[in-house]
Amino acid sequence: MMNKFAERLKDLREEKKLSQRTLAKELKVSQAAIARWENNLQTPNIDVAIIVAKYFNVTTDYLLGLED
Repeated sequence: MMNKFAERLKDLREEKKLSQRTLAKELKVSQAAIARWENNLQTPNIDVAIIVAKYFNVTTDYLLGLED
């Protein structure tokens, strides 16, 4: 089962028509990290989750599935 972070990250990235590689460059992480997050193989630490939330202008609660 896909967790909310994985699902929402992928949805947000696709809404902005960004490739994993482009998003990785924007966030200063590897493309492999983005792929692991989207495939629910790993979750980012809280500092990176905050960076992702700010980048997409959403809350960390939204990213984590705590709010809609």
